[in-house]
Amino acid sequence: MFPIHGQGLVPESLGTTPRITSLLIKPASAVCNLDCAYCFYLDRDADPYKALPARRMTEEVLERLVDNFLFYSYPNSVFAFQGGEPTLSGLPFFRKLVELQKQLGRDGQNVSNALQTNGMLIDDDWCRLFKEYNWLIGLSMDGPAEIHDVYRFNKAGHPTWNRVMQSLETMRKHKVDFNILCVLSQANVDKPKELYRFFTGLGVDNIQYIPLSEFDGQGNPLPFTITAEQYGRFLCETFDLWWPDRRKIRIRYFDNIAEALAGQKPGSCTMHETCDSYVVVEYNGDVYPCDFFVESSWRLGNIMADSWPEIARKQRRYHFARNKTVAHPVCQVCEYQAICHGGCPKSRHAPYRKFEDLDYFCPAYKMIFAKSVGPLKKEVEKILGRSVEGPQFCSISPY
Repeated sequence: MFPIHGQGLVPESLGTTPRITSLLIKPASAVCNLDCAYCFYLDRDADPYKALPARRMTEEVLERLVDNFLFYSYPNSVFAFQGGEPTLSGLPFFRKLVELQKQLGRDGQNVSNALQTNGMLIDDDWCRLFKEYNWLIGLSMDGPAEIHDVYRFNKAGHPTWNRVMQSLETMRKHKVDFNILCVLSQANVDKPKELYRFFTGLGVDNIQYIPLSEFDGQGNPLPFTITAEQYGRFLCETFDLWWPDRRKIRIRYFDNIAEALAGQKPGSCTMHETCDSYVVVEYNGDVYPCDFFVESSWRLGNIMADSWPEIARKQRRYHFARNKTVAHPVCQVCEYQAICHGGCPKSRHAPYRKFEDLDYFCPAYKMIFAKSVGPLKKEVEKILGRSVEGPQFCSISPY
């Protein structure tokens, strides 16, 4: 399916190896205790592990993971856990993780942990661990009950909003640092005001919106997939709602634009020049370049057999990262190219399996950039106390 040209080490002519700066770890793989209608991860034909109903990272793999990555990533080590549902690995697994980090870390090493959860298992014991070790938690919630429960239900088909709210209140009670991840679907994309007021009314001050784009085998959007125009309108209306609150409420997408304008690397890989900042580690130690491409064609190796420098220099990693640098003709003349960098390869590839296609959400990006770049640039200049030029058009790629 993909044009792969071998799995050996890259020749020196390809330049300096981009460093792996963080891990997205899937200790329970794509296994989940929910059955959300729009789920991307479960029951995919390309899932290398679909025949294995129970997938859990062993203590042996965990120890190897922590030991080797702490050594490779010194002095700043970032561990992020996702699924499926990572809490299915159990609280003892994560307690063991922390003990290994304390045992194997070196003097002066900064270790940070984050976890994305659907909230079904979060209780006081989980929150004590999160608070004691300053974890950042992402809680999935799509809005108030009548919106959230449209697509997010459990294996029995029952709604989940009440349990998510219970987890939110428990984290708040323990003063756990958390944010909200909201998937934008046909259930909520036309309700930006309702979502913004709902989340801020809960006291949430950090929100990440994820646009939903899934397609059938002929490239047709599935019923819950939003259009680019809907997403653009949502972002623009949300920007107007957020602007008066910009010093106290964080919307990740707007943060990313501001970071790019300030000349910094945005926190979201979607706006990076290449796709090589992080890798995915599956439950058995297999490594992949992106969470949307956990497929045999893109496997980079396994941490039980390969070192991190070896994985970083695999040709397959270079080939994946380079896909984003194949500029669509529209991107080559776009005034926002230096911010967007062609968008997300998943959104380019998903409809017709072609990385060279235009990002499905390109019209939405243009709408929000046209609205936000001017005022955000002025705001960044106020904060920095100096003028900023912003990102430069067509910066040089290592690929």
